[in-house]
Amino acid sequence: MLKLDHLTFHYKGSPDKYEFSLNVQPGEIIAIMGESGSGKSTLLELIAGFLIADGGELTWQGKDLTPLPPELRPVTTLFQNHNLFEHLSANRNVGLGLKGKVDPSIVGEALKKVGLTGLENQIANTMSGGQQQRVALARALVRDAPVLLLDEPFSGLDDTNKAAMLALIEKLAKEEQRCVLMVTHDQSDCDAIATRQYRVIDRQLVTTQQT
Repeated sequence: MLKLDHLTFHYKGSPDKYEFSLNVQPGEIIAIMGESGSGKSTLLELIAGFLIADGGELTWQGKDLTPLPPELRPVTTLFQNHNLFEHLSANRNVGLGLKGKVDPSIVGEALKKVGLTGLENQIANTMSGGQQQRVALARALVRDAPVLLLDEPFSGLDDTNKAAMLALIEKLAKEEQRCVLMVTHDQSDCDAIATRQYRVIDRQLVTTQQT
């Protein structure tokens, strides 16, 4: 279980304090909504380790994550900007998610999971937006991190590609028992796949719906 217990943070020079409490079980998809600047991305960055909490607890399966740098946390993040190397092939982009020697079988399996079998050698800048986002997801998957953070990664996709990616995330969460936190501005995204829905209000998480 991923557990946030009164995890606090404030930006230098600001009196405003963020305080987050949340438990996420493996296989759950938690949707996070809120106004721009409310703290949705701050929450994800605290979990990922890009921001350092002032206080409170952040644990995974009972282990304290707060002393760990981002690369040692059991977390991977998929951003709106997929950050692919556009001159590299799909399989080489995915391989960048692996540490050390790249295992082609692991890369191939990740691309298979996201429906890109047969496109392993296609250069990223020749792929559609939906295909590129699938490559980015495959790269996140090869890290094999049990916690997956989604920071509005599908907002630039058309309705068809977005629906396909949401269905894929739901499938992966259930089959691989990953904890998924999804930041979105789209209520339909939440309704489609979220186990629970929250809003960031006054820099805290407030439950809006539970299924």
